[in-house]
Amino acid sequence: MEVINALVALTNYVIIPATAYGAQLALGALGVTLIYSILRFSNFAHGDTMAFGTAVVILITWGLQAMGITFGPLPTALIALPFGIAVTALMMLGTDRVVYRYYRRIRAQPVVLVMVSVGVMFVMNALTRFLIGVDQINFADGERFIISARTWNQMTGMREPLTLRTTQAITVVTAAITVAALFWFLGRTRTGKSMRAFSDNEDLALLSGIDPDRVVKVTWVLTAALATIAGTLYGLDKSFKAFTYFQIVLPIFASAIVGGIGNPVGAIVGGFIISFSEVGLTYAWKKVAGYLVPAWEPDGLVQLLSTDYKFAVSFVILILVLIFRPTGIFRGKVV
Repeated sequence: MEVINALVALTNYVIIPATAYGAQLALGALGVTLIYSILRFSNFAHGDTMAFGTAVVILITWGLQAMGITFGPLPTALIALPFGIAVTALMMLGTDRVVYRYYRRIRAQPVVLVMVSVGVMFVMNALTRFLIGVDQINFADGERFIISARTWNQMTGMREPLTLRTTQAITVVTAAITVAALFWFLGRTRTGKSMRAFSDNEDLALLSGIDPDRVVKVTWVLTAALATIAGTLYGLDKSFKAFTYFQIVLPIFASAIVGGIGNPVGAIVGGFIISFSEVGLTYAWKKVAGYLVPAWEPDGLVQLLSTDYKFAVSFVILILVLIFRPTGIFRGKVV
């Protein structure tokens, strides 16, 4: 029975949170991978694109709630999400026309585009803070739990509680649908195949009659959709604060590079590797250890790292991968 309690505690505090967080990182890493594969630069503004898209979703959510429109037991933000994607896509297309297109025209080196994206990052961060402020915002409404601790206790009679939040389940389901739709688009549609051809060999794609401007526009729209969905799911699950999305760009890039930047499957796998590493290394294992070894009563929390060092885990993994396997697990493009 104690072993089952240990498994429940492990599921409650590690497996479920890490799975939800991994799905959010995977969607973010897919956006980074698309830009790197097709536009050939590392977009450091992706985290703030997520923040901007989420801010728009929150504003629309508040408007819907003011009109008395909700989504029943589900968060109202899911209704606002398509509108947030549309606004963010327009923002990205406008940014590309005003900023990035010039540097593509003069065939600037990728490092130049990276520096440009850093500038865009600061501008978007300021714009997001101007739109919605700097405070922490909780915008998840509807039913909070699918399984609450009380429900679990009544169902099983176990001492160790298990909870499953609605936002965690929505994150996993929405991420799965989004990934399936993206892979279908890239693999089955004519536009998706054009994007893959452009990514593999730009010169050959141009000789084949592929319109580069169309490819670029579709890439930015897809990136905006992925960023807005990932940012909204992250905000629903944890809460929204603009500066948090500035920080999350590190684990997102770590996910993309660990899996193999430029490889969509690698981005997904990398997201879960980073999430389980961060959650596992910063979790206090005292409770699990107490169930498994009742005679052992550790004085400390049996925590390998403080939660303050969560992002340091991503950084260390990123450095190790760049040193020993720069192409990542699935042999993406060399960074």
